[in-house]
Amino acid sequence: MRGTGGRFLVAVTACVSGVAHTYMAAERLEKLCQQEKWIVKIETQGALGIENALSRDEIERADVVLLIADIDLSGEARFSDARYVRSGINTFLREPQKVMSAVRKLLSAPQHTHITL
Repeated sequence: MRGTGGRFLVAVTACVSGVAHTYMAAERLEKLCQQEKWIVKIETQGALGIENALSRDEIERADVVLLIADIDLSGEARFSDARYVRSGINTFLREPQKVMSAVRKLLSAPQHTHITL
């Protein structure tokens, strides 16, 4: 499940109210990954509950995980062995390139490497 850019990312987006910012961040991330030619699957944890849930296999196969959230995520322990970037929703929406730069750094980092922005 690799794109022409050779990368597969998974992400979770979640905001305090679970409405607008959760989905705005998911949409922005999809566009950024399209530009990079990366495949991405995004789980949203919003007012409607968990949508598009990530499987254990998808998390294990992901080159990098993005956790874009202003709240504690449901099932966050699933990501402890993965390389991940954690960012607040507002940070991501204001400075998406800062987050994507951290993702690029993680692509060559050892598993279990975590960056918090």
